[in-house]
Amino acid sequence: MAESSRLTKTKEQWAQARRGGEEREVFYEGDARLPPGQHLVETWPVLDLGQKPDIPLSEWKLTIGGFVAHSITWNWEEFLAQPQFTDVSDFHCVTSWSRFDNEWEGVSFKHILSVVKPLSSAKFVLFKSFDDYSTNLPLEACDDQDVLLTYKWNGKPLTKEHGGPVRMIVPKRYAWKGAKWVKEITFLDKDEKGFWEVRGYSNSAFPWENDRYG
Repeated sequence: MAESSRLTKTKEQWAQARRGGEEREVFYEGDARLPPGQHLVETWPVLDLGQKPDIPLSEWKLTIGGFVAHSITWNWEEFLAQPQFTDVSDFHCVTSWSRFDNEWEGVSFKHILSVVKPLSSAKFVLFKSFDDYSTNLPLEACDDQDVLLTYKWNGKPLTKEHGGPVRMIVPKRYAWKGAKWVKEITFLDKDEKGFWEVRGYSNSAFPWENDRYG
């Protein structure tokens, strides 16, 4: 926990100083896919709050509720029984690195919307994780073709270090908006900021706008 606390304080200081990317304008030469302030990597760095929860598949559950017509709870078998969706997208971390052409497999958020049927009053979505992390998004950001709950990366099961069994992928936002180890999704009628958002990070998190801090 001490390591986690130091990491959190350091990143809060970055937010206060508006550091961690703005001062760098590094582009991948010849490829306009890279947002401002980012550099390309071929590895997939591991970033978290210092905890990597070990969640047996027999105990994993995902609860979806709030301002919806149909609240649901899926166990692992029920999650896998949903229509499967595969997509390839880029991954942009606020700490200034990007990784191209990641293949994800899982359940599309559009399918989730079709199942729970958000009420007209639902405007925002709050994600909570097994490590007590949270993050928030407007509903319209989630209702996109490339947003999904993934359990596979490049054809292999998502590892614990990267948020397995299941994490969110939201390619058009910085990666902290894609919560690891997801356990709860709540549709809300008003915005509720998550872990990093209340600590100085942007509430919108658009990579192409260098939108890192609030």
